[in-house]
Amino acid sequence: MLWLAILVPDLPLQVFTRGLAHADTPFAVVDRVGAARILCANTAALALGVQPGQPLSTAQAVAPALQLRPRQPERETALLTEIACWAGRFTPRISLAPPDTVLLEIQASLRLFGGQARIEHELGKGLAQLGVSARLACAPTPLAARWLAACGQCLPASEDWQRGLDALPLAVLGSEGDCSAATLELLHGLGARTLGDVRALPAAGLARRQAQSVSLLLARARGEQPDPRLWFAPPERFHHELALPAPTHNSEALLFAARRLFASLASWLQARHAAIDHCRLRLIHERQPATTLDIILGQAANDEAHLALIARERLDSLPLPAEVCALGLNADHLLAHAPRAEDLFGAPGQARDQAMRLVDRLRARLGEDAIRQLAPVADHRPEAAWQSQAQAQPGRRRATTPGAASNPDAALPDRQRPFWLLPQATAISPQHYTLLGDAERIESGWWDDGDVRRDYYLAQRSDNTLCWIYHELAPPGGWYLQGYFG
Repeated sequence: MLWLAILVPDLPLQVFTRGLAHADTPFAVVDRVGAARILCANTAALALGVQPGQPLSTAQAVAPALQLRPRQPERETALLTEIACWAGRFTPRISLAPPDTVLLEIQASLRLFGGQARIEHELGKGLAQLGVSARLACAPTPLAARWLAACGQCLPASEDWQRGLDALPLAVLGSEGDCSAATLELLHGLGARTLGDVRALPAAGLARRQAQSVSLLLARARGEQPDPRLWFAPPERFHHELALPAPTHNSEALLFAARRLFASLASWLQARHAAIDHCRLRLIHERQPATTLDIILGQAANDEAHLALIARERLDSLPLPAEVCALGLNADHLLAHAPRAEDLFGAPGQARDQAMRLVDRLRARLGEDAIRQLAPVADHRPEAAWQSQAQAQPGRRRATTPGAASNPDAALPDRQRPFWLLPQATAISPQHYTLLGDAERIESGWWDDGDVRRDYYLAQRSDNTLCWIYHELAPPGGWYLQGYFG
């Protein structure tokens, strides 16, 4: 087995900074357990003199522009879950290792993705799109992978991983709940500084000093004892939130944060071989109900760039009742989506996809009813056999007008009809036309004061143009050109 650990350092901080568009904004998270102190701070705050463990009053004195948020453990758990859902595109064998690590078993995925280095590269690039800064490390056991990631060591597959494990500092044992602070103090007092030093100590002596848990931890990390893990089960529906570092109503800042959620949604869909035709973006306010933004697509897709483009068009024209403090993204209805194989001429249907994306963008910019389409109507009269209506949207039933066919194909006549109909029928001289075939009589429209009585013919004009003409049976009669064939 080969385990890859995704360790998120300063997780309480990254919960907020992943939605921060500018890295030069000083930001810190406050731990309110007991006296208010700085729990962690970003690079811009550290450069101003803000330090973890510093009293809140001191931090505000050295950095007056410092933005502060209280720690939110529930959002930390939610972010780990989001990363696990996103990582499902690489392997289905995922395990959560709180408080800051997601473990992937990637042995079966090496051939599919082209090896360990390729997977690590794709993981790093994808995590950057999520706005998450993480440390990656691989090892044959999950505990060793986690400890290597905690120390920032990513060993090549050919290197002796157990030797690298022995060189790790004693502090990594403190990340496990099985090893208490008293045990670490005991080991330090015995002169141990690395895991190799601890392993050299007599196991019986550690057991007499109530430190046998350390021997068990090392045995699990080295693969000498089993280390069973609970597998992560991804949710059936996508529902994630992203907290903003500070409330805002700026559309660009909101779009920057929304892109993080769209990237997470896209990978979650790819892992499930699915797509969506609509989702809901929620703009959460502090003291008012959330503003909902329905993102509707003309066809199923799982591309975060397209979703972000539609969201931009909607956000630019959306009035907000108050500043937004968090974003939420929901996707409930999944559609099957088979990936398209490209050939020499690109992916099949690519031109149609681009056209549908243009339609989606126009609808988002101009309004839901701005995009219209032609629909057949069950009426024999050519001028009344179609209507213009708003394009149907996913999840909504199109309103039909009286006379519209419930099954449009059943309403089409068995005779040939031209696609090019003139706005108004034009009077013609019949001697310039040669009739082809027998007549098709249309008598209809008595119910709406549009009564017609006509004999239609397929005819060839003297210049060899194929036309559709009719003879008016009602007085005063006459011959008329209705349309052309291609």
